[in-house]
Amino acid sequence: MDMTIAELKEAFAAPKPFYDDKNFPRGFSRSGHFTLLESELLQQHGYLLTQLLQQKLEPRNTAQQQFVITFLNQKQPTNRIEKVWAKYLDLTTRKHKVHTLSIQKPLAHVQNKIEQQEVEPSLE
Repeated sequence: MDMTIAELKEAFAAPKPFYDDKNFPRGFSRSGHFTLLESELLQQHGYLLTQLLQQKLEPRNTAQQQFVITFLNQKQPTNRIEKVWAKYLDLTTRKHKVHTLSIQKPLAHVQNKIEQQEVEPSLE
């Protein structure tokens, strides 16, 4: 099912925009994870996609039925909206690893300095 962006937008017309202030407080387009087209698709159609996956709405056409089947059966996304939604889910549901670069001094070296500071000089 190879649909154009215009056909997908028509098939997934949503009654209101979608925002995820918890995960993307500055918006999808400013997050650095999505292209302008992807952020537009999420904002315009994300509400409907969420409702479909939570089964609060029934699919109204074949594109919506395919979307639900794809995500409930964990199949590979085939159209642009499915790919964007898979990317969104990947960013919001997986555990993120944080890699930092830091230098730690060996613990023995730090303990020796502490012990040297605790010794009081004697005046004898």
